[in-house]
Amino acid sequence: MRFYLAVMLAIFFVSAAHAERRVALILAADDYRNARPLKNAVNDSRTIESALKKLGFDVTSEANRDLKRMRRALDDFRDDAAGADVALIYFSGHGVEIAGDNRLLPIDADPSSLDRLKATTLPLEEVRETVAAVGRIGLVVLDACRTDPFGQSGDSQSGEGRGVVPLTQEVKATVKPGLGRMGRAENVLFAFSAAPGQTASDGASGNSEFSAALAKFLPTDGLEIRSVLTLVQQQVYDLSRGRQLPYVESGLPRLFFAAKASKDALPERDRLLLAMADVTPDLRVEVEAVAANADMPLAPLYAALITSDGKAMQPTLRRQKLQEAADAFTKVQADLRAFASSDPQATALRQQAEAQLALGSFDEARALLGKAADIDGKSRDDLKARFIERTLSEATTHYLAGGASRAQLRYDLALDDYRKAVALYADVEGFDIPDDARYQQTLSWELIGTLETTVGHLREAGTAYDAMVRSAEKRAAADPGKIDHQRDLVVAQNKVADVKMAVGDIAGAIVLYQQALATMKVILEKEPTFAYLRDYAVCFNRIGDAMRVSGDGPGALANYRSALKLAEFLVEQAPDDDGFRRDLSVSHSKVGLALMLTNALESSLAEYEQSLRITEALAGKMPDEAELQRDISVSLNAIGDLRRLTGHNDKAFEPYQRSVEIGRQLVTRDPANTLWRRDLELALGKVADARNEAGDFDGALANHRSAQAVAEYLAELDPDNAEWQRDLAVSHNRIGDVLMNNGDKAGAAVEYQAGFGIAKAQLQADPGNAQRTLDAAYSHYKLAIVGVDPSTNLEAALAMLTGLKSEGRLPGVNAGWIAMVEKAMAGSGLAK
Repeated sequence: MRFYLAVMLAIFFVSAAHAERRVALILAADDYRNARPLKNAVNDSRTIESALKKLGFDVTSEANRDLKRMRRALDDFRDDAAGADVALIYFSGHGVEIAGDNRLLPIDADPSSLDRLKATTLPLEEVRETVAAVGRIGLVVLDACRTDPFGQSGDSQSGEGRGVVPLTQEVKATVKPGLGRMGRAENVLFAFSAAPGQTASDGASGNSEFSAALAKFLPTDGLEIRSVLTLVQQQVYDLSRGRQLPYVESGLPRLFFAAKASKDALPERDRLLLAMADVTPDLRVEVEAVAANADMPLAPLYAALITSDGKAMQPTLRRQKLQEAADAFTKVQADLRAFASSDPQATALRQQAEAQLALGSFDEARALLGKAADIDGKSRDDLKARFIERTLSEATTHYLAGGASRAQLRYDLALDDYRKAVALYADVEGFDIPDDARYQQTLSWELIGTLETTVGHLREAGTAYDAMVRSAEKRAAADPGKIDHQRDLVVAQNKVADVKMAVGDIAGAIVLYQQALATMKVILEKEPTFAYLRDYAVCFNRIGDAMRVSGDGPGALANYRSALKLAEFLVEQAPDDDGFRRDLSVSHSKVGLALMLTNALESSLAEYEQSLRITEALAGKMPDEAELQRDISVSLNAIGDLRRLTGHNDKAFEPYQRSVEIGRQLVTRDPANTLWRRDLELALGKVADARNEAGDFDGALANHRSAQAVAEYLAELDPDNAEWQRDLAVSHNRIGDVLMNNGDKAGAAVEYQAGFGIAKAQLQADPGNAQRTLDAAYSHYKLAIVGVDPSTNLEAALAMLTGLKSEGRLPGVNAGWIAMVEKAMAGSGLAK
């Protein structure tokens, strides 16, 4: 019943809005005799007067009156407007709080003493009594918290800091700029331009921010007055970048609609402002901090927060996403200003889009950019002579729209616009286009690749990076003397190679990595800088990674040591550069891995321990840096492995457990980060292996099951990721080992069969891959041990292992596997 009653009341008051008798008294003061003069208070009153008249108010206006005339205006208003349905009093000027009593300052207010100030100012209570006596609904709107009313700020340059009347200590101690809470709002709504005890801006463009917002939103169709004031509040808060937040106290007995009802939805900006009002104070602090650091408006960040449901995110992830949105906003804003269009309409639409982005109206901005793209598209069709210029302009517009969507974390919309941009660049392929356009084409392909990787589409990312390489090659060939063009080509080649590594094309990855290394060498010969030397070291490490996976242990170690030498040199030259120190730590760990694979276990352990010392020192300086924590986890896992391999299984538990804890913390920080999920999976598996060797079969099985759940999730997420598929196969084999130790031969056989199925498919996809050959041989061996066709499986395992040995591709750490298989064959009565 209450619901239906409220609905009927709302309908009644909306339909009757313009039949009501509405009266308003407007007071304003600029020309203060003994206080700081204002510039915009009277202008504000005229703006509000115009808005109220359009809403059917009978308005009386008084400007620059002394106290006597202000009181007379109140008395006249009480007599002339009595019996009104709605009564509103608006005041713009100075207001202060004296010992808890709110006062409005007429132009003759005298602050020479506390008694004089009280005697020459108007108590706000008199305004409340007047408006309550006049109308059934009373509204008091006060833009009366102007900063520094008595000119005591000391701003000598503006001339506003020269107090007209010296203030006594009693006045300074008792009088507070701004207005306090009313606490008595029965039947009256109070709207203050600033929060209790805070001051408000007088404005720099003819109106104060509060009055401008009030005039803008008061006529909003179908909104109740409190929702209107919420729009005003959030508009001022946004435009002042959090420095000013209007305040409302309401004791209205019923709903009041200033404007008629409307079936139309509120504009995007208004919907955002209403949603901003529901954001909690602690989240506001986060948004304001990121916005202040980026020197950007608040609204775009609130839009990103609300659209991405950032309120439900973990705090660290939310801060990362807010920073991502801020970075994308500042970039697209800079791009909008940098990339000009020769068409005045397109330029105007882009400028309007920039303004809408600053207001958080992303849909409006995209719509405007869409119109600009349509204009460019039509001109491109109609004006063949200007085909290239129009095509590039349209492509730029879509590129900018993609940046706007990235600022809102809408990856799907961003991909759509970037793909439209590169499709347009394809239309002008073969033409002589400017270098900045070719660079934008390269960037567009890179952003497509990055976004496709982010959403888990590895093959699509590889295709985009291939196109990025072709674009970078043309740019580099067009001007071979430009070093930055050559380096961009290296970046593109490495990105393609990274994807090839991820999908198992190791040979193709090595070719590209070596091309990038050769290009970096040429760049260094022309311009030997620390940055380029660091890029050179990265190329060595990437080649080492690929050679290690292919089974070329000596080649991997040689490349890793080359990178280590460069890292040591850079740290010697720039000992305070933390980035160079992290590179050194990574190089030690990579050398350690290569030494482990060649069975040089003690040397490998020394390298990993050195890497861990460097990384822990860096993490002590930057405890919130996630990548450093991950580096520590990698080193701990390797140290645990080496302790087990050297016969100290009991000493492996401590580094493994530390690695698991770090992995859990990182996954909690960002559950969507697949790299961190895999790290946790590997660490859990290592703890399980150590428990298995120690005889704790139940604990080992529990840890392996936890690791397998992660492996299954990742393998299903991206079936093309060879590394994740291998992780799942290894997980099946390890669970099979535990079940065998526990006497469950049938259960072990099921797990070994599952692991063999994956290993077989991977080897068929890349028959020359040494690691995949090892994995398949191990699966054959395990199947034989559990009794599945021992003769066939052991012979297959031996043939694979001896083949790798004859080719010099059997890692030292796996050299004992041949003897292991031969022993099993002898035990089964099979000839070698």
